[in-house]
Amino acid sequence: MLDDFLVRAALAAVGTALAASILGCFVVWRRMAYFGDATAHAAILGVALALALNLSVIAGVGLVALIVALLIHRLSDRQQGTDTILGVLAHGALALGLVAVALLPGARIDLEAYLFGDVLTVTRSDLAVIWAGVLVVLALLWWHWSALLLATLNPDLATASGVDPQRENLILTLMLAGVVAVAIKVVGALLITALLVIPAAAARRASNGPERMAAVAALIGVTAALGGIALSLQLDTPTGPSIVCVAVALFACASLGGRFIRSA
Repeated sequence: MLDDFLVRAALAAVGTALAASILGCFVVWRRMAYFGDATAHAAILGVALALALNLSVIAGVGLVALIVALLIHRLSDRQQGTDTILGVLAHGALALGLVAVALLPGARIDLEAYLFGDVLTVTRSDLAVIWAGVLVVLALLWWHWSALLLATLNPDLATASGVDPQRENLILTLMLAGVVAVAIKVVGALLITALLVIPAAAARRASNGPERMAAVAALIGVTAALGGIALSLQLDTPTGPSIVCVAVALFACASLGGRFIRSA
C-alpha cells in the first residue's frame, strides 16, 4: 500500500494536521502565532545545516527549530519588546537560512519545496519519521493536557495547584519545535503557522470547551489536509498552499455558521 505516493502523502498530511491542529489550540489560547512564525522560519536555516552536514532534513530542521524555540522561550520572559524580538528572529532566521542555502557549494536545491512543502514526494522513511514525531507530540499533549490547560488559562492557579507554568511552557515549546520539524515536508516553512493557527481558530468558533475545541480542530485539520491534496491533484496546484486554502475556506464556513447561530 505504501508504494502508492498518494497514500504516503495522505498519511503524512493527516498525521501532521492532527498534531499541528491540536497543538494550535494552545497557540491560539496563548496568542503565540508570532512565536510559531519565528520557529517555523528558522526551518530554512535547518535545511541548510542538514545539507551542509549531510543529515536528514527533518533532523536538521528539528535541531535548529529547537534551538530557536528555546531562545524565544528564554526571551519571552522579558516583559518589554518581546514582539519586536520575535519579529527580528522570525525574519532574520528566514533570511539567514536563504543566504546559507544559496552559499552551499555545488548544491542544487528546490527552495520552493522547503518554503511551501512538497508532500507528494514523501518517502517511506520520511513517513516513519513524521509519524514518530506526531505520536510523541500527541502523547505529550495527552499526558500534560490538564497541566498545560491550567498553566494557559490561569498561571497563578496552576502554581497554587502544584503545576509549574514555566515547565509547561517549556514542554509546549519543545512540542512546537517538533511539529515544525515534521511539517516542513507537508506545508513548508512559510505555511507551518497557518496549519497551527487556522484549524484552531475555526474550531474556536464552533465549540464551547477546550476538549471539544481540540477535537473540532483536529477534524478541521485532517479535512483540510485531505481536501488540499485532492484540490492539488484536481487543479494541478502546489499541495501545501492548497491545504492552507482549504483550511481558510473551512474557517470562513465556521465564522459564517457561528454568526448565523448567534443571530438565530
